[in-house]
Amino acid sequence: MKERNNRPQPTIGVFDSGFGGLTVLRALLPLIPEARYIYLGDTARLPYGSKSHDTIARYAVSSAKFLHEQGADLLVVACNTATALALEDIQQSLPIPVIGVVQPGAHAASISTRSQKKSVVLSEVRERAVSESDGAESKGLRLSSVQPDGSPPKVLVLATQATVQSHAYTRALAAHNLNAYEKACPLLVPLVEEGWINHPVTDEVLKIYLTEALTEAPNAQILLLGCTHYPLLEPAIRRTLATLNHPLTVIDSAKATAQAVAAHIGTNPPGLKTQNSKPTAAFYATDSIEKFERLGSGFLGQPVTGVRHVDLGG
Repeated sequence: MKERNNRPQPTIGVFDSGFGGLTVLRALLPLIPEARYIYLGDTARLPYGSKSHDTIARYAVSSAKFLHEQGADLLVVACNTATALALEDIQQSLPIPVIGVVQPGAHAASISTRSQKKSVVLSEVRERAVSESDGAESKGLRLSSVQPDGSPPKVLVLATQATVQSHAYTRALAAHNLNAYEKACPLLVPLVEEGWINHPVTDEVLKIYLTEALTEAPNAQILLLGCTHYPLLEPAIRRTLATLNHPLTVIDSAKATAQAVAAHIGTNPPGLKTQNSKPTAAFYATDSIEKFERLGSGFLGQPVTGVRHVDLGG
């Protein structure tokens, strides 16, 4: 495989119905710093979740085609709703690779589960060795990563109502022999967009959602963030889990998606700078530029400027 600096500079299109996809872009920038990025937020037509399947597919395909026309040679659908309901439509409409956010998140959960099992096995081996050296009875040891009823490990998925209703994560996780419990958290997106990342109200809402979810899925081992807004709440989520005395391995689907993109195009090791290692990004929005720049900067973790307006119709 040739080194990245011997290849043409990749142009990566990133699409979301709004601002959340900027967390995917945020994760991509350090992984593939030499790329040219084009981001489109279809803010005039959000939320996608309240629309019909046909409407979501039409919106998503038109947005995807716009990014392809701007020169994207790989498209990232950084929207869980569009991925869950329209990924196949987008893939059939474009002659370039299209990567969504659901499968990478499920894959990352599978890897994490295998890592946990390996850790438990090593722990059991050490415990058995100690028991045998002490002459103690070593029977009855059991892998704690297996559910009491012998079923596959369970993954708790936090997502929007539309994503939960699609059961996209349930299907994706089942392909990895993992069970899913999907919890709709409709209040989290507006709280994030209000900027209440570290706010008592947000902490209380998280506590209610997580308490309900863990009551239904007490044996969950992994928490998968199934909405691209949620990475901004990860510190608050971890604090809440600690308060509930129920630690879980947290999987950020935005980071998992960025890693899937890097693997697909065959980058140099993450963070390795090349001759043209400064990323460039162009931003488009279908509604208020001022609002996109203001809210988008919080999601991207750096100023979002020079946003251009584009009208993709109804």
